[in-house]
Amino acid sequence: MITITKKEKSVFNQLKYLQMDYSGGLSVNILKMDLDLSEHEIKEILDNLEKKGLVSRVDKGKIKANYLDDEIEVVNTQKDVKTAELNQLELEALEIIRKLANSQGIISRYILEGNLLYGPLKVSNFRMYHIIISLENKNILRKLKKDDGEYYQVTIK
Repeated sequence: MITITKKEKSVFNQLKYLQMDYSGGLSVNILKMDLDLSEHEIKEILDNLEKKGLVSRVDKGKIKANYLDDEIEVVNTQKDVKTAELNQLELEALEIIRKLANSQGIISRYILEGNLLYGPLKVSNFRMYHIIISLENKNILRKLKKDDGEYYQVTIK
């Protein structure tokens, strides 16, 4: 699922609409004038859409909408986008944790942290601890201290 803001959705929809007339890609200036956005705003929105794979830049600075099969979720602000993406990351992290945990749902702290940092998610240190703390606050993970080290236990099956 791809999460975008309302402004990003309006730019994306307008790009798809205008793209029918401009088959070789659309100039940023045409899009900017049509939507009455500032240069900075349109650049930021197009950069975000490009990072998410919804648009691509073609020759001579023209842009083109990409048609994806992914579901697009629309939220109000960039902060809401970050929250939705974190929730998605939490779900992906939980799946990784469940695969690594033993039959009692227990996993070593270091194995968990290593797999979040260097595994398929490749999150930063800050993001990793944020995910772990968030899962703890939601009572999905519980910290355990044993004689041989620190562990986490998955409380929800």
